[in-house]
Amino acid sequence: MDTFKELRSDDNDPLFDKTNMLKKEFPSDFRQIRYFTLLIVQSAPTEIKELNLLEQQISEVIKNAVKHGNNCDVNKKVTVWYSFSPTHAHIIVEDEGEGFKDLDKWNEFNKNRIEALHKQNYEMLSNYVSFRTKQSDDQDGGNALFAALEYWDGGFVYNGKKNGVAMLKRFQQKHH
Repeated sequence: MDTFKELRSDDNDPLFDKTNMLKKEFPSDFRQIRYFTLLIVQSAPTEIKELNLLEQQISEVIKNAVKHGNNCDVNKKVTVWYSFSPTHAHIIVEDEGEGFKDLDKWNEFNKNRIEALHKQNYEMLSNYVSFRTKQSDDQDGGNALFAALEYWDGGFVYNGKKNGVAMLKRFQQKHH
């Protein structure tokens, strides 16, 4: 089996460089996540703005920060730094929470999930449909993280406290 993508934590990763990035802060209001996401995405160039996946991925990361990081406490903020060009989307999202304490467990879970997929062992795969922790509710399953590792092809990395994540998506430049 090929190597698989892992979640990792590294305060010194260059993706945490906020130089020349725009910044917005939001209260942890779950009902406003789509609005917050649109405020950010509106500054993206047309070439990449039309990609609904970009908006969806940013929304999911903000949703995780609001729900899991700040426990939907409207007194806690989510801070988003962002930079867009026709060739990239660079986002950093940080909450005021305790951090993703189960990062290593999630990586082990994902490794087993991918191994079951590669072996086409669907009985084994049924044990790895959704990642759950003690804090999970019926809506949680870790699917946003599975998708994020695939989508953010330039990197997806947590800070040392694991309450912030930096990500980069590269886009092919279209030639006219």
